[in-house]
Amino acid sequence: MGENQVDDKALRRHIADLLSGKGAHADFKQSATGVPAELRGARPEGAPHSAWELVEHMRIAQWDILEFCRNPKYVSPKWPVGYWPQSAKPQNASAWSKSVRSFQRDLEAMRRLVLSAKTDLFAKIPWGDGQTILREALILADHNAYTIGQIVLIRRLLGEWNNG
Repeated sequence: MGENQVDDKALRRHIADLLSGKGAHADFKQSATGVPAELRGARPEGAPHSAWELVEHMRIAQWDILEFCRNPKYVSPKWPVGYWPQSAKPQNASAWSKSVRSFQRDLEAMRRLVLSAKTDLFAKIPWGDGQTILREALILADHNAYTIGQIVLIRRLLGEWNNG
């Protein structure tokens, strides 16, 4: 492989790993697992969001990016209200579990999109205004890493982060 050629399979693996949180920080599963039900809606003093708000925000934002990448008729939610839950607390344990499962399912769908040799990572998305799958995947990985850090901080402030 020449000096300026891209190793397509390696690039796809690196991006998929980045999306999964395989790096220098906690991943989504670590940050969202084991949060006691009574603390999921708690906002520590000075914190603008609860763990629930952050988990649900991640789910919505990730779904938005994924749907934009694969559905030409998709319309994004209104910013910012459409990207946040209406309540600081989940309605019940089932709502928390559903959000976590949906996030994980959509994350895997994005990883599959990136890993597919049929996906041109560099082609402009026809219904966009210059975006590429590569750009969207990197934005998603960046947003997820940032928000996972916020969840970890919330858990630390609540005195119940034991993963590092």
